[in-house]
Amino acid sequence: MSGGRRIDCAANIARLPADVFEFVTTPGHWPQWHPSSISVTGATDHSLGVGEECTEEYIVAGRRGVCVWKVLERDVPRTWKITASPQGGGTATIAYTLSSAGDGTRFLRSMIYTMPNWFFGLLDSLFLHKRIQAESEEAVARLKAVLEGR
Repeated sequence: MSGGRRIDCAANIARLPADVFEFVTTPGHWPQWHPSSISVTGATDHSLGVGEECTEEYIVAGRRGVCVWKVLERDVPRTWKITASPQGGGTATIAYTLSSAGDGTRFLRSMIYTMPNWFFGLLDSLFLHKRIQAESEEAVARLKAVLEGR
């Protein structure tokens, strides 16, 4: 995606890539580790395949919304990509990239998003992007803690 803002967050997780992949690609687990995820409905009880969808209620940078995520790519246990167009406008694409790192996994979460209009684009430039970055960093830190049993 071009024209959007990008946020990358990574962590080394002391679990096998297949275990991390199964957990992060199962939407029912998202509220356990992502601070923005309030609830997820639809296909939530398994690792989603290409074309599958789920609906998420979220709060990102203080902005509440609902979106339908659709899986675009799946290469177990290496990559998974989803996309959504929230009800209020804009777009988001999230990619998970996993690789072996010693006895564990190097997990990278990349998000590219666009704002719904110029006003939100200005707010994003002034302060929303920093909040979204902080929420993304917290999410990856929580994921590591949950999967490592802390």
